[in-house]
Amino acid sequence: MIDEATLQGRWNQVRGKLREKWGQLTDDDVARFDGNVEQLVGRIQRKTGEARQSVEHFLEELTSDGASLMQRAESYAHQAADQVRETTQRMRESVENSYARAEGMVQARPGQSVAMAFGCGLVVGVGLALLAGRDRHADTFWSRSRETADGLARRLVDALASRNA
Repeated sequence: MIDEATLQGRWNQVRGKLREKWGQLTDDDVARFDGNVEQLVGRIQRKTGEARQSVEHFLEELTSDGASLMQRAESYAHQAADQVRETTQRMRESVENSYARAEGMVQARPGQSVAMAFGCGLVVGVGLALLAGRDRHADTFWSRSRETADGLARRLVDALASRNA
């Protein structure tokens, strides 16, 4: 049976295949398809002299190829959706497990957890401050602090060197 919906949806491709098979069909003969398969078959039959069954068989082949292609695409889409659902579920379970382990560790060692959080916050804060201060003038607080630290380090090295000498 000829699938009218597939024929309508793929009309530009079907039109090309019809002209390829029956070269005597003009652009006007296959310009549009209004959903009436009987009218299309009759038009092709009149122009080409081809038997009605032959025209119908050719159109059935074209639409069945399209339908099977659509079925394959639908199948792939369902497989992809299933894969996404499974992956999402695995990721969710992994995050939930990690959260539970972290919560257990905080409950078992609250002091260490607070110290670790403080240390991480301090490192991130200093890092962000250094990145933000990188583009500022040399008179910024951070550059003065760095100069002071460099001066203290030089004095310490000089003091140790003179002591050992």
